[in-house]
Amino acid sequence: MPAEIVTTDDLREFKVELLREFKRLLKEHHGEPSKRWLKSYEVKELLGVSSGKLQQMRVNGNLPFTKIGGMIFYDYADIRKMLEENQTKNHSSFSSFR
Repeated sequence: MPAEIVTTDDLREFKVELLREFKRLLKEHHGEPSKRWLKSYEVKELLGVSSGKLQQMRVNGNLPFTKIGGMIFYDYADIRKMLEENQTKNHSSFSSFR
């Protein structure tokens, strides 16, 4: 079985190709999860909330969900929409601090 010698140039080329592929994947998904439907533990991690807070969001109707066979699923698009609708904008001027 013949052996191949890997040079530093080969490693550099591999690194460049690997980074290029990672950048393409990140750009393709825009930092979003690669799947549409998320489970409760994923949403809690994404939003940084507790189980109780997530339940409160469901009960209040703030976050739509789908329940199938005891499992609760959330559409990532609904989560983004909720975040965008609840985004606060600070219009105060910094000049009052000077």
